Amino acid sequence: MNPLDFTWIFGVGMVVAFIDAYGIGANDVANSFASSISSGSLSLIQAVIIACFTEFLGALLLGSGVTKTIKSGIIDIDLFAETPEMLMMGMMCALIGSSTWVLTATRFGWPVSTTHSIIGAICGFGIAGFGGSAVDWTWDGIIQIVVSWFLSPALAGVIAAIIYTITKYAVLRRVDSVKWGLRLVPVYFFFTVTIAVFYICFKAPGASGVLPIEHIIAIAFGCGGAIGIYMALFLCPWLKRVVVDREDVKWYHIPIIWWVPKQRTIEEGLEAARRELEEAQANQQIPKADDEEKVAGEPISEKLASAEGHSEPSFTAVNDESKSIQEPTKTFRERAFQIKERVMAVLLHGIRQDVRNLSNDKLSKMHQAAEMYDDDVEFMFSYLQILTAIVASFAHGSNDVSNAVGPLATIFDIWQKGTVGGESPVPVWVLVYGGIAIDIGLATMGYRLMRALGNNITRLTPSRGFSVELGAALTVLTASQLELPVSSTHCIVGATVGVGLCNGSLRAINWKMLGFTFLGWVCTLPVAGVISGLIYAFCAYGPSFVYLR
Repeated sequence: MNPLDFTWIFGVGMVVAFIDAYGIGANDVANSFASSISSGSLSLIQAVIIACFTEFLGALLLGSGVTKTIKSGIIDIDLFAETPEMLMMGMMCALIGSSTWVLTATRFGWPVSTTHSIIGAICGFGIAGFGGSAVDWTWDGIIQIVVSWFLSPALAGVIAAIIYTITKYAVLRRVDSVKWGLRLVPVYFFFTVTIAVFYICFKAPGASGVLPIEHIIAIAFGCGGAIGIYMALFLCPWLKRVVVDREDVKWYHIPIIWWVPKQRTIEEGLEAARRELEEAQANQQIPKADDEEKVAGEPISEKLASAEGHSEPSFTAVNDESKSIQEPTKTFRERAFQIKERVMAVLLHGIRQDVRNLSNDKLSKMHQAAEMYDDDVEFMFSYLQILTAIVASFAHGSNDVSNAVGPLATIFDIWQKGTVGGESPVPVWVLVYGGIAIDIGLATMGYRLMRALGNNITRLTPSRGFSVELGAALTVLTASQLELPVSSTHCIVGATVGVGLCNGSLRAINWKMLGFTFLGWVCTLPVAGVISGLIYAFCAYGPSFVYLR
């Protein structure tokens, strides 16, 4: 193969890589933010805006500089040394198989692992090309993935349950829970930020290995301590004025809370707004002096003149007048406004959805089985949950974007060089390309997974959502260091179940939804592999005009 041969494979690869990254945004990224939105800590629009920055910057700044040609070394690259164009086509088929399965799962609200999807797709074309011996069936290959179906959710569930149990008995169930919440919020921020720095440094391939472990520990504890002190000095006084004193202070008052004068209470603000509304309604109902004749009707003099000098209007005139009233002519500005509203409704369809499922009658019994606590205390944990969601999304953008752009980088490298290399450099434009597709996928289709995953598995509140996200992050961090196979998607689901079981009732979990979710995990590897393998077989072994000549 010569450089720049088979340009059509590179072109098709660009398209299907974008679709695969779109599916990652709609499934994996939505999975990361589902608990924050379900608990009410973030709205869907806020989550999309945050994710657009965190996912994109994570992919661009901490994205992997190089990616192995074959994901996780799952098949032997030397098999394609003499036919690099077949590896190009195989990666194209892998992207088609992976994107097809991920988008199908997202359509039905199944959280699946996009990493397992692309690995299954690569296995599929490897088997189609060279048989079962091309795939690594040992612990370093397929066995790890099968074990992760059970290990990931189990570990995450245990860790999240421990975090939530500590929170429940240290804060939520206390007699004066608000006071204890104000005392312990800085401590939670300290541990959360410390773990977050560890998570980014070890999970993100662009950051790991740059600094020695002792330096990373010092940086993590330094960042955690600084944030904890800041929260104790500024956030806690702000929370006290909002929760205890009921003052109407704004979020932007947090850095200057010591210099903000006493504000009116929230109740006083609502009462003032109610009075203003009543006064406005009263002013609209009282007629002005100039309008008395219009209110009372037509003046008597005009009525007499009309009776003496004019005859009754004809039927045709009345008909024409009613027709003009029924069908008013629209101005150009009105038509343009209508078109704009329709276009915006289509573009913003994905972020105008209700994904919390709190009014779903089918889930009411499950939600009622969850133990509820003081709303003011839950409000404090919403800020912690926003922080954990941001960190998880940033690290996800830096790590999992390679699931889509890794095969594309391989295609691009072979297309440029005409040979197969052990590693393929990932250009910056490829990372940007994948980051944009991820953001679009979350904004347009992510609501389907959020609606299925959040309050559809168990009732989530900010304290529960914080425990879920922190437990999942801790699991991924710990398992990565112990070289245990885990999936971030599986960890989020397992952590959600673990926290739900802390309610002390099996009815607090939607076991039917869990069954469908586990079925999706099991089907990911074979379905993506079959689709990829079939397409590769059609392309490689089908009739060809070139072959017939």
